[in-house]
Amino acid sequence: MLVVRETPLSAIHLENMLAVTRAGAVVLPASPSFYSKPETLDSLLDTVVGRVLDQLGLPNKLMPRWGEGASK
Repeated sequence: MLVVRETPLSAIHLENMLAVTRAGAVVLPASPSFYSKPETLDSLLDTVVGRVLDQLGLPNKLMPRWGEGASK
């Protein structure tokens, strides 16, 4: 898994991400979500970390899932 954070993405970045995706990796941009209306920097970062943990199949309570209330 690649958690990419660099911007702007150059053609080299994109070509490398395509190559690793074709090889079976997952590219997960480190883009926080705002739909949960985070109130602190920590809660904003939790949205990225929660997605990484979800992708790895690791349970976590860092952010609510769709249809769930806040569970922190």
